[in-house]
Amino acid sequence: MLSRLHELIKAKNILILGFGREGRSTLNRILEVGDAASITIADGNEALTLPAAMEITTLSGEKKSVSSEEIKLLAGAHYMDSLENYDVVFKSPGVVLPKAADEYTCLITSQTEVFFEAYREQIIGITGTKGKSTTSTLLYHILQESGMDTVLAGNIGIPFFDILEQITPASRIVCELSCHQLEYIHVSPHIAILLNIHEEHLDHYGTMEKYVHAKQQIYLHQKEQDLLFCGLDVLPAKGTCLSHILTVSDRFASCDVTLTGTRIRFESGDYRIPASEIRLLGHHNHLDIAFDYGVCHELGVDDESFTKALISYEPLPHRLRLIGSLDGVRYYDDSISTICDTAIQALKSIPSPGSILIGGMDRGIDYRELIEYLSVDSVPHIILMEATGKRIYEEIKNSYPAFHDPDRLHLVEHLSDAVELAKKVTPRGSACILSPAAASYGIFKNFEERGDAFRDLVFEL
Repeated sequence: MLSRLHELIKAKNILILGFGREGRSTLNRILEVGDAASITIADGNEALTLPAAMEITTLSGEKKSVSSEEIKLLAGAHYMDSLENYDVVFKSPGVVLPKAADEYTCLITSQTEVFFEAYREQIIGITGTKGKSTTSTLLYHILQESGMDTVLAGNIGIPFFDILEQITPASRIVCELSCHQLEYIHVSPHIAILLNIHEEHLDHYGTMEKYVHAKQQIYLHQKEQDLLFCGLDVLPAKGTCLSHILTVSDRFASCDVTLTGTRIRFESGDYRIPASEIRLLGHHNHLDIAFDYGVCHELGVDDESFTKALISYEPLPHRLRLIGSLDGVRYYDDSISTICDTAIQALKSIPSPGSILIGGMDRGIDYRELIEYLSVDSVPHIILMEATGKRIYEEIKNSYPAFHDPDRLHLVEHLSDAVELAKKVTPRGSACILSPAAASYGIFKNFEERGDAFRDLVFEL
């Protein structure tokens, strides 16, 4: 892997575009392999500074200190004005290029692409608008608990370049992949999972078509010997996928992997999810389990090992988790929720919902599906906050005269106001659910900070 990276950067002018966690990881490896003609970091943060010196270990094992004076820095609003002055650009996920990647004279690549070129045959890649973190971490946990040499990396918060020392020829590499990581790659994993695609990230992509295409990169470059586990609603168009496709559904018995209630059928397998013994709540999580069951079945994991690992799996924070009870009300944190479907699934999954908190940054997505569901759902209090909460409230008032019991709607400014009201109106014996169906950006740093704020407000920490 490092020899490939060395060949790519040797005697080249290198630009690292975006200097977050992945950009820093890329810089460390480029300094380690050495021989770049020059290294420049470009980032939109005007206040960005580099440490005076960085300690690295070279490929030969030599420890050396690299001065920040050896690295150029472009910071501020015009950080992408000179991309074509470089030979190779390592683009970080989420950076929006001013024009299409193939319109530049320089090579636009990424840590994801370089890593996939080296380890493609060992990779199980997982993507989808929702469920990819749970599916990835659960698959990693099951394979590891079953005795397989397994490594986890990707959008879960672990840069690919940071796990190189953990990989052996026998390793299975479980990779959670965001649309931003997939957007420009030209190589797809040996085993791919495409869970679902919902309207999301239109502020980045502009159109749903471009967002869908980014997700489809997980299979567009697969080969005939590869596998794609695919949700029935996101099947590849005829002729666009060369690999063997295995369909997964909770609606059609003719699919390869079918989920009926808690029963999963795949090939000779007929498996019952031990729903009362696991911590993953809701039908949507059972569908994620079905995807993992299909992959594990293909890799030779027996049902007994699968069950044992499933029971011991600890769900990730901020994903429909019970965070505690107060004054007879159960509080659930589903801050990861950024689309209509996740809020709907939260209401379907939690027993006796008494209130739901919805709203956040407005990215222009269509809330019709959620509004229509809220009208028929029996939740007694719908607390709407921030920009999207206000938009949903106004849409209901102006365009949904038949909305059932509009007195259930409460419009507040911020999360603090929503929690304060929820404490007053949520009936004892019921549940209060934070499932915003909207992004957190511009209000909180990320959905994790939003979930932590919810917990602190509830319990007055």
